[in-house]
Amino acid sequence: MIKKTIESGAREIGICVGNEVLCKLEIYSQELLKWNRKINLTAITNENEIAIKHFIDALYFAVHVSDNELVLDIGSGAGVPAIPLKIARPSVKVVSVDAVSKKIQFQKHVARLLELNEFDAIHARIESMHKEFAKKFDVIASRAFSSLEQFVKLSAPLLADGGRLIAMKGPASAEEILSSESALKNLGFQVEKTINYDLPFNNGKRCLVVITCCKCV
Repeated sequence: MIKKTIESGAREIGICVGNEVLCKLEIYSQELLKWNRKINLTAITNENEIAIKHFIDALYFAVHVSDNELVLDIGSGAGVPAIPLKIARPSVKVVSVDAVSKKIQFQKHVARLLELNEFDAIHARIESMHKEFAKKFDVIASRAFSSLEQFVKLSAPLLADGGRLIAMKGPASAEEILSSESALKNLGFQVEKTINYDLPFNNGKRCLVVITCCKCV
């Protein structure tokens, strides 16, 4: 059932999803629901909503990542967008970080089950990664993790020269962008572009906010 929802939903927003990807996402959803009965991984427990609000949302983000890039997902929770990104784009190297140990344990379990190579789930606070991973990542993503200003403050030390930050936001992103413009400029960053899209089957509006270093634009 969830495979059909993902396939038709992806088609509605112009994304083609192969059978191998669909099968892995189905297994991922089954494990997510099973683990969620014991630990709080997601408030979304309906298969159709998981398909659309988690997986399709992550697949849309994946379209905006290039092959062989190194991507960091901050505050990844149950592994979104990190795991769907890795499933859909195997050449992309993915690091996922979350401060909740059980969520990282779940991600590692799924990565082993699906044999996801070059996927690393780390239990840590992002601040503790600044030294070891300085200027390492081509793309740093966050999904409903923090304000844009806080996202930039936490991510900037980890971003490679010429890299970009991508915040996955909801319909109120335009107001936040306006209110944070000055703060981002003071940090040496600016919003390069916004990519607005609708989740299929009238499941709401979303926006990718792409942020780059002012010197790199």
